[in-house]
Formats: sequence, C-alpha cells, structure tokens
Amino acid sequence: MDSKKLSHFNRHGEAHMVDVGSKAVTNRKAIASGKIFMNKQAFETILAGKIKKGDVLSVARLAAIQGVKQTSFLIPLCHPIAISHIDIEFKNCPSSLSIELIVTCLAESKTGVEMEALTAASIGLLTVYDMGKSIDKNMRIGEICLLLKDGGKSGRWERP
Repeated sequence: MDSKKLSHFNRHGEAHMVDVGSKAVTNRKAIASGKIFMNKQAFETILAGKIKKGDVLSVARLAAIQGVKQTSFLIPLCHPIAISHIDIEFKNCPSSLSIELIVTCLAESKTGVEMEALTAASIGLLTVYDMGKSIDKNMRIGEICLLLKDGGKSGRWERP
C-alpha cells in the first residue's frame, strides 16, 4: 500500500494517526455546508419558531458548535484542534423546501479543520431533523460537502 496516497495508513497498511509534529503552524480555514429537505409544514413551522421543543435553528447552531469541539472524539484519526472561531449560518431555500447550514471554522494549527467543519454541518442538520421529525419523518439530509479549505502546505482549495 502506498502510504503517501493514504496518509492515515502506515507502510504496513495499518491505520494510524498522522504525525504532524514537524509541520508548521499556519492559519487554517474550512467551510462546509449541507442541506435538510422537508415538507412545507415542517419548513414553515421551523422558520416560524413554532416547534414545541424550542427554537430549532438556535439549538442546531449550538449543536453544530459542539460538533466542531467533539470532532476528534468522533472521528478516530483526527487530531484535537484548538478552534479560534466558528461561524454557523442558515439559509432558507423556499424553492426546494430546505434549510442550508454553512459552517466556517478557523484555527492556528499544524493540521486542517475540514473534518471539524464537516462534522458541524452534519450534527447541526441532524439536530434539525431530531427537533422536526414529529412533523416530517421523511426529512432528508444531503449535499454535505467541503466548500473551501485554506492553509498549510497544500494551500487553498475551493469547490469548483
């Protein structure tokens, strides 16, 4: 197995945590997003803040932030990273009856924050599902992806 292609495997093909000890600390940034699709009643009820469990988007924002902070506990080979800033944005998409969640993570680190941003998007959207499932059990989460990463040796990458 070529360990240069899959850095989370050693020369014997065994999973391991990548050694970042010799890497330089740089400003790191990652932006990830995802959407939750739902029926009209759920969409309108969530946006109106009328869910009995509480303000769905406020709770989902907090869940996304918590997801960033828990990433290294959830993803076995991720390094713990001291995050310097997290921004959570929701965009209402009436034409597709969906809510988009966009997460921006910043850190000064030896390794990137892509997994933190992707985890936050996932956890935030799962929280919307959890709080709205009494109205629409058919909600669908999708389109979770990395939009941008910046920093480190590989520099900047943006989704085309």
